[in-house]
Amino acid sequence: MPARTQLRVGRLTRAHGLKGAIKIELYTDDPGRRFVPGARFALQVPTSSKWHGKSLELLELRVYNGSPVGFFAGVTDRTEAESLVKAVLWIEQDATELSTEPDAWYVHQLAGLDVWRDGARIGRVVRVDMLPAQDMLIVDTDGREVMVPFVKAIVPEVDLRAGRITVTPPAGLFEELEQDDADDAPAEPDASAEPEASGTTDPA
Repeated sequence: MPARTQLRVGRLTRAHGLKGAIKIELYTDDPGRRFVPGARFALQVPTSSKWHGKSLELLELRVYNGSPVGFFAGVTDRTEAESLVKAVLWIEQDATELSTEPDAWYVHQLAGLDVWRDGARIGRVVRVDMLPAQDMLIVDTDGREVMVPFVKAIVPEVDLRAGRITVTPPAGLFEELEQDDADDAPAEPDASAEPEASGTTDPA
């Protein structure tokens, strides 16, 4: 049996109308595949929620004024819909499945990839931080973590089959670690300097 993983595909944002419909903030580029009648979503909700530990089955996805709206089994009125606001929707997926879109990957597939620059391995991706401005690859290099913007100009190639990504970082992104190491090294004693006088000095 292939390994399974969970993907976050959406968040329920607000009730729509009186019949249990709920607006959805999509976290997927392929809603036509993920949000089909019969699709079932695990729910991420507070432990105090009546929905904790339960799942939702989608009956229909519609678009109103450019906003996707979902109708779910068992959610038949506005009060029930409002009890689901802010719930995050997750699906299960084969962890080895590749995206069908060009230059697209699932976040869980990036962790563990080797990072190469100028033909040499310089580190490994330990995780991906999804920040408001852009996603960041967190790269471990000799025990230190470097944040690498996950943009085409800096990460021009991702090869999942080879288990590696290629980076073309701006000057200083990784070199500053080398400079930090140099700064941390003990300074060589200056033979010409006079020895410090013994005793203590009150702070100014």
